[in-house]
Amino acid sequence: MAMITGGELLVKCLLNEGVKNVFGIPGGQLATFVDAIYRVGRPAGMDFIMTRHEASAAHMADAISRTSDQVGVCTGTVGPGALNLVAGVGVAYSDSIPLVVITPQIHSNRCYPFKGSQQQLDQLSLFKGITKWNALVHCWERIPEMVQWAFRIATTGRPGPVHLDITVDVLYQLGNEEDVKIVPPERYRAQQPPSGDESAVDQAVELLLKAERPVLHPGGGVLRSGAWEELKELAEYMQIPIAPSVGGRGCLPEDHPLVFVPVSAGAIVAQSTADVVLVVGNTMSELDFWGKSPLWGEPPAQKMIQVDIDPEIIGMNREVDLAIVGDAKRVLKQILDKIKKEIEPVKERASIAMARGADEEAEKGMAEFASLDSKPIHPLRLIKEAVDFFGKDAIVIVDGGNTALWASMASRVYQPRSFLMASGMGHLGVGLPFAMGAKMNYPDRPVYVLHGDGSFMLNCQEIETAARYCIPVVDIIFNDQAWGMIKGAQDMAFGKRYCGVDFGETRYDKLAESMGGFGIRVEDPADIRKALEEAHQSGKPAVLDVLIDKDVNLNPPTLQLIVELWLQGCDLSGCAAG
Repeated sequence: MAMITGGELLVKCLLNEGVKNVFGIPGGQLATFVDAIYRVGRPAGMDFIMTRHEASAAHMADAISRTSDQVGVCTGTVGPGALNLVAGVGVAYSDSIPLVVITPQIHSNRCYPFKGSQQQLDQLSLFKGITKWNALVHCWERIPEMVQWAFRIATTGRPGPVHLDITVDVLYQLGNEEDVKIVPPERYRAQQPPSGDESAVDQAVELLLKAERPVLHPGGGVLRSGAWEELKELAEYMQIPIAPSVGGRGCLPEDHPLVFVPVSAGAIVAQSTADVVLVVGNTMSELDFWGKSPLWGEPPAQKMIQVDIDPEIIGMNREVDLAIVGDAKRVLKQILDKIKKEIEPVKERASIAMARGADEEAEKGMAEFASLDSKPIHPLRLIKEAVDFFGKDAIVIVDGGNTALWASMASRVYQPRSFLMASGMGHLGVGLPFAMGAKMNYPDRPVYVLHGDGSFMLNCQEIETAARYCIPVVDIIFNDQAWGMIKGAQDMAFGKRYCGVDFGETRYDKLAESMGGFGIRVEDPADIRKALEEAHQSGKPAVLDVLIDKDVNLNPPTLQLIVELWLQGCDLSGCAAG
């Protein structure tokens, strides 16, 4: 008869789900769980990855999920640790990323309701609004069942984070291993996602066949379902331009002749002039400007087909002409198979040439800025150097305000699940931990971060974590000594009345060196390439502290558009004139 603790039983359940790492910071209530990872998990290929802040633990686990079919797992101790996890869990929830969040709770006889214990916290209520499901585990025998429940909900339907709150006495309790059964995932959750209704698919095919200027608008759901091959084949067979959402970047290589980068001139032309739009795995939210004119056509002239695994997403922000509830990969395959029976491959459409022409004109101006030798360094020059250096095998993480706007113009993604950004929440500080998680999944691929100095400092302490675990990512800081996007808005809309936006001088390269990383400051554009080479060759987590043109960075070309669209949603009638 093998007697094991609740902590060891939990580890065995996670191993059964294929979990390779648990990210977090240990605490007294987690001690038996962490010890079980050491004794049972390590020999089986699992480890505990200790970060310097629990939010970073959640971000790293998130990146594990974004870049693979695994489910990331994170933990923090009761009370303060759980509070610190919230920021990272909220990001995953906003972007529909599957995550399992584990928190210990104080003893069963003192919680729900609480009786004045130190660190007591209603963690069920805390995580309720940022998880698909959460539950209290107050019985040793139910650990396997509750872990199964968590993984089933996290991975099926519209994915997202889930939370298990486990009382400390259950984690420490001894029980007979023979009294419980840990069953493999295929025995308790569906392995095949749902297809779309055949009659609805027929209608979608009919609309696409009649369209003169169709557009495909894939989102993160295409990446989560692994539907990029079906998307590519459909686009090429019917010669349909692809204008992905920000969350859908990388579904096809961005040098493909049918792909137009989000909010590029070509994407806007294609979207606004399309007669039929096939939206797949995307909510049409703020970064898609809610599917509204002028970036999109007006209904009913512009027909919209929306495919999503979650029926609650259909028509949320833009009315639709046809709704299909189903998995992106399955539905795209259904559509493609039916179209191949109806028509031969389509020749290039005139609408593609029109959109490509708009892109080429815009790119001429961008290329001019990207080749500038001026000092301080133009942001586009820095991005171009990074894209050219790291190549098509790279994973890029974008983290920040104005830096993200510049990156939307000049960064390029060439493989699925190779572009990471907290697009739903717009959360800052994800850059370094996202990069670390991605690098752990793909140690042989280059991984780099583009973010501002403000974003970098929110989780800069994780350089020490990256150095300790030998995770050699390259962190590129666009140093303008300010919260650039907010300062730009103050410059544009508030008569240059700058308040609460400027930083003091900090040597981020020296900070990196002090924590075991590689650091270098760059002030001349001619030195960027050499700095990238040194960072890459160092074999350490590396920071490039790059002084960019502060004045240029105030107003990226797309900032004015964003401010104007945001102001459309505000009642400014009672505001004082600027």
